[in-house]
Amino acid sequence: MSVSIFDSFLTTSEMSQIFDDSAIVQAMFRFEAALAQAEAANGVIPEAAAQAIASVCRAPLYDIPALVQAGRSAGALAIPLVKELTRTVALYSQEAASHVHWGSTSQDVLDTAMVLVTREAFTLLDRGLAQLARQLLTLAEAHLTTPVLARTLMQPAQVTSLGFKLVGWAAPLVRARVQLHQQAARALQLQLGGAVGTQAVLGDKGPLVAKHMAHALSLRVADAAWHTQRDDWVRLGLEVAVLTGSLGKIATDLSLMAQGEIAELAEPSGNGRGGSSAMPHKRNPVSSMIALAASTRAPQQAATLLAAMGQQHERGLGNWQAELAAWPSLWLGAHGSLQALNDAFAALQVDCLRMRRNIDSLQGLVFAEAASIFLAATIGRPRAHALLEQLSRQLLDSSAQLVDALSDAINADITLRAQVDLAALRALFDPVQAAAAPGRLAQAQLQSLRQTLAGLD
Repeated sequence: MSVSIFDSFLTTSEMSQIFDDSAIVQAMFRFEAALAQAEAANGVIPEAAAQAIASVCRAPLYDIPALVQAGRSAGALAIPLVKELTRTVALYSQEAASHVHWGSTSQDVLDTAMVLVTREAFTLLDRGLAQLARQLLTLAEAHLTTPVLARTLMQPAQVTSLGFKLVGWAAPLVRARVQLHQQAARALQLQLGGAVGTQAVLGDKGPLVAKHMAHALSLRVADAAWHTQRDDWVRLGLEVAVLTGSLGKIATDLSLMAQGEIAELAEPSGNGRGGSSAMPHKRNPVSSMIALAASTRAPQQAATLLAAMGQQHERGLGNWQAELAAWPSLWLGAHGSLQALNDAFAALQVDCLRMRRNIDSLQGLVFAEAASIFLAATIGRPRAHALLEQLSRQLLDSSAQLVDALSDAINADITLRAQVDLAALRALFDPVQAAAAPGRLAQAQLQSLRQTLAGLD
């Protein structure tokens, strides 16, 4: 497949090569060679014919752009490919040429070829996914007790720990890796059904040929032809889409925390990275941008896979072709997103002082809930909530701290002064103490996630 300059901007050269036209064509030839050799091994075609066929199953021998163009008219790339393969084999042996593609059909060739290249794509994606998950967990461990603002509905809410936030980013990636491994084990299977999925031409030799081919290609033997039963295959694609969405969530948070007014995190810069053509001061979060672009496109690509599942009878018309076109784009975007975020987190800048200043600038208002719960044990929840709400409103027009206003209110009330432990109350306004509990939660989850990653490796 040809990748536009805009697509190439959002992916990697490694993933582009996997889904390159020549790579897919070579995978189709691997199918044809394996088919011939499996049939010869089981007495379906002569050994000499299999050798002749396999000897010319090499993509560089063929005009690939011409095959692609011919495939548009034929309705499937496999049709001109088999025709050219037959013509080439006939140059050496007319007898061998008569056995090319014996008992197979065009969808067998293309589906298996896509399985072969997707297996390479899965390996590449899995490697990048493991790297990013480990980077996040390592960073989380270093910041288990680093206080940072938690934000809900885009507004400051409470104090949490940066480690807790980072573990929250990593966990969906570890789960995605588990799901991708499980689904790939089911979906990466041989397609060999013949014209209507029954292996009619191969007769009772069909299962033996399929087993031989699957072994040669290191694929699972399918229970039956899956020409129009796309469930396992589509589930694999949907797991890639879900992963891309999780990467988009990380990119969203990272880009928000990198905004100049927040400045708690920053992507690496220098050597032209994240610069502006007009504003020298800009430090654009380009990794987040790439990941967000991929997550924006993934829902439409996933929707195409789902929409294409309603395939007619034993071979689909139009929907299978739509699936083929959408499939590479999903993987290209996912790997581009992964690589971009791996680049960002490899040299991420964490400004702990800025995180603390952002907390302190809120006058202690983010500790209002903790203070309200503390006072509720003494004066009841309704009264405690009303007091904190009143004091919080009063602070909006001043630079005072909530802890001081609350202490003054308690000291002014003889009953409260006798009942409330002011030292314990003031401790609730310590950001480090507030980050301790989330840090402990993060540490427990971190160990579990690391064990899961190690099990996959």
